[in-house]
Amino acid sequence: MTTSTTAAAATTAGATSTRVDLALLGIRGTPPLHRDGGAGPSDDGHLVVSGRDAALPRNPDSPFVFDGDRVLRDGEDTGLVISAIGRPRFYDRRTADGVPYEKIARLHGRDVLATTVVQTCIRYRRDERCRFCSIEESLRAGTTVPVKQPEQLAEVARAAVDLDGVRQMVMTTGTSAGRDRGAAHLARCVRAVKAAVPELPIQVQCEPPADLAVLTELREAGADAIGIHVESLDDDARRRWMPGKSTVPLTEYRAAWDEAVRVFGRNQVSTYLLVGLGEDPDEMIAGARELADSGVYPFIVPYRPQAGTLAVDVDGAPAPDHRRVEYISREVGAHLQRLGMAGSDQRAGCAACGACSVLQSVGG
Repeated sequence: MTTSTTAAAATTAGATSTRVDLALLGIRGTPPLHRDGGAGPSDDGHLVVSGRDAALPRNPDSPFVFDGDRVLRDGEDTGLVISAIGRPRFYDRRTADGVPYEKIARLHGRDVLATTVVQTCIRYRRDERCRFCSIEESLRAGTTVPVKQPEQLAEVARAAVDLDGVRQMVMTTGTSAGRDRGAAHLARCVRAVKAAVPELPIQVQCEPPADLAVLTELREAGADAIGIHVESLDDDARRRWMPGKSTVPLTEYRAAWDEAVRVFGRNQVSTYLLVGLGEDPDEMIAGARELADSGVYPFIVPYRPQAGTLAVDVDGAPAPDHRRVEYISREVGAHLQRLGMAGSDQRAGCAACGACSVLQSVGG
């Protein structure tokens, strides 16, 4: 290896490590595009960091500060170029019955429209709630509505594409009591959006439905990709962190993933794997490789402490060590690269965006 190649590799490794630290420690300040509470990683600011979208925690104690086009750490330039994403124009509109568009769907990164079609979850009771989730807190804060209607989503999606250049959409849902676990309403919403904006790729996200035929219904409605998120492959970690959701056995997840790959295709199915839930790193890597081999993209994301969750308010659970996040991400990214399986090749969804992870920076 030449001196210049070695230097370039060291620079790349250093930039990746800094991105990992950013993902865990966040930034000081509130970028123009940000989100408070809700499902999934939130309380974040959406920025472009060295050309890639990044959803970063907003942390007043972070050593990182952005000053418009640089990231400073303790006053020193990190070498990462940063730019803010402006407030989208579609946020200034309202539906015919007066609901602000931003309560129906939100912009994530530069070009992803995201929505939680049902903002309640049967597992949100204190003894069953996923300890990292705050899906119903945004309802309490008045920043969203309980159920998004298909026609509302179609109207907002059309405006987001026309006004702000949105290029993909993500629809997730709280879990319902029905056998479809919320997928039937997702299918109605997808069908309406596709009728209004046929060119817009859509990823749907739900728990494994008890009736796997619903996966075909979602595909036929127009969904292009699907996320069936398990968060951990370790049953002990699942019981600790997701007492309600862990009652769905891993065998049901594997059956749903296999059927989803059959219906949607290889690398159009993904699942979140959260670093920081206590799982052994090498076991997590082995499980992620197995998923990738079966056609499921393992989206490696660090657990984020977030106010309003039981993990923070009750447990005081810290973010994972940055070395663990980088090690797991690099090992899984290398395997994905060997398989020729890139998140950016997904038609839509979290892995296609990549803002909550560093996988795309390390080959995934």
